[in-house]
Amino acid sequence: MRTEIQVPSDLRFLTIIENWLLNSLALELEEQVDWQRHSCRLRLALVEAYSNVVRHAHQGQPDLPVMIKVELKARNLQLEIWDHGQGFDLSTYLPPIPQDKQEGGYGWLILNRLMDRVEYQLRVNGRNCLRLETTLPEREVMSVNS
Repeated sequence: MRTEIQVPSDLRFLTIIENWLLNSLALELEEQVDWQRHSCRLRLALVEAYSNVVRHAHQGQPDLPVMIKVELKARNLQLEIWDHGQGFDLSTYLPPIPQDKQEGGYGWLILNRLMDRVEYQLRVNGRNCLRLETTLPEREVMSVNS
């Protein structure tokens, strides 16, 4: 399955893209995946990525579109978030130190904990691409031993 959506850089569209992602995946995977367990993880990754584009990459430019693409092969999920911002130089990223009580900078850390693979590409055909990948574990079937 492949699908995509383009929305304005406006946090009011957050519920729309959450529902789009989770409903698309649920429709395709039906009962193969434990949604109660994995939908929260996917929702959090999407919210973190999209809100970073709105707040940082597009900084108050709601007319700039955000393109979100999903590709699902078996249970392998690839999610791409495309923006038109200046981009972020990952070589300057320093992970937050909890005892410093830093207010920001946790997004990259969160995404890497939630997903199996996280990549960021600057300036691909004039846009930036954040690629998130994970394999959704098959639903565990409880067996009854007599």
